[in-house]
Amino acid sequence: MEGFDNMSATEKAELQSLVAVEQQKAEFQAQVHNFTDICWDKCVDSPGSKLDYRTETCLVSCVDRFIDTTLTITNRFTQMVQKGPR
Repeated sequence: MEGFDNMSATEKAELQSLVAVEQQKAEFQAQVHNFTDICWDKCVDSPGSKLDYRTETCLVSCVDRFIDTTLTITNRFTQMVQKGPR
């Protein structure tokens, strides 16, 4: 990129930070999409005009497990990074 060469170090850092944030957003959206597919396949037998109690309960449970698992993994990686290499 020609314009990138003419940017100051601060501008480059800001641009890199912005790109990193956008990449995180894209990764999050991809996870949500994948998660939606998994929970849909697991919980929804036949789509209708509204969710029955069993389907709704299954979806809520699926979402809760996904969130719990994601938080557990994130916390574990955070602990590993804070401890550093051994």
